[in-house]
Amino acid sequence: QYSFQENGWGASLAERLVRKCDVVNRGLSGYNTRWAKLILPRLISRSTGAENTVAVTIFFGANDSALKDLNPKQHVPLEEYAANLKSMIQYLKSIDITEDRIILITPPPLQESAWEKECVAKGNKLNRCNATTGEYAQACVQVARDCGTDVLDLWTLMQKNQDFSSYLSDGLHLSTKGNSFLAAQLWSRLDKKLSALPWLLPYWRDVDHVDPEASLL
Repeated sequence: QYSFQENGWGASLAERLVRKCDVVNRGLSGYNTRWAKLILPRLISRSTGAENTVAVTIFFGANDSALKDLNPKQHVPLEEYAANLKSMIQYLKSIDITEDRIILITPPPLQESAWEKECVAKGNKLNRCNATTGEYAQACVQVARDCGTDVLDLWTLMQKNQDFSSYLSDGLHLSTKGNSFLAAQLWSRLDKKLSALPWLLPYWRDVDHVDPEASLL
């Protein structure tokens, strides 16, 4: 949901792809794969132009990996998380969005001390831990292997820089730097798929101003 805010990774991709294709944001703050699996057919269907879809990203795990005892509302067991991702991929395939157009994104790492401050400020205990998030990230990577989709392992890539805290605004959500990092990593995968897309409508200098219909219709 936050990907279309100022400096968000979704907004960055939309800017890169202007006049080539529309970037549609269907992120929902706080949702997990259990809920997303149920609403996916409402978000993407044949009637909403699935045949013209050039890429779909599936980005879940930060909420699913919440600790069951401390956050049962968002928590989804690891095995169910993997099954839900597979179910969403199977649904997309059923409406003819093939594996090569699907990109899974793992949850980013969790900076526990920063997120604990956010939890304590709301009267709660730390309700996530990075090691557990990593298990969900590994499961996401394995689902991609099993299903033949691409995957962006954000959890691993961000921790190659040992101090990954700058990628996160509050220990959980992406900062401006984290959004830029994700956008760059995702673009390196999308560029191959989307570089051949033509511009929609001619450049203004190429429009015949005497007979615009000849250029535009």
